Amino acid sequence: MEYTEHIEGQELLELVPQRPPMLMVDQFLGISDGVSWSGLTVRPDNVFCTGGVFAAPGIVEHMAQSAAARAGYSFRKDGCPVPLGFVASIEKMHFSGSLPRPGDSLRTSVEVVADIFGMSLVHAVCWRGEEVLAEGDMKIYLDTERDEKA
Repeated sequence: MEYTEHIEGQELLELVPQRPPMLMVDQFLGISDGVSWSGLTVRPDNVFCTGGVFAAPGIVEHMAQSAAARAGYSFRKDGCPVPLGFVASIEKMHFSGSLPRPGDSLRTSVEVVADIFGMSLVHAVCWRGEEVLAEGDMKIYLDTERDEKA
């Protein structure tokens, strides 16, 4: 897979509202053919690492922040402020394979399935190499009116 972008560090922090220690993406790799890609290298001091593995809730948070990075990237590209987003629901989440360990690199794809009235239905897949670790759907509400209220 050839990625269209490579955003990390301070520039990545402009796409998502999370900050360390709750930041679960360390790269945004762009959008190609309607699918965005982001990444995370699991560090041993990650708040979701316990017993030598990156726990399933950390994978879900990584997937949600991957969707946030996609939205932030799209809004910034259009010259708009990055809205806050809220996960309204998580559905059909399926985990397979073993949990990641510190040092493992995760890649997550996010595809918007539907977008209506500030609510997005996204399908996310989290990979470790060629292995799918988790896959599921999330409904995400974007508060695009926040800046208008201020």
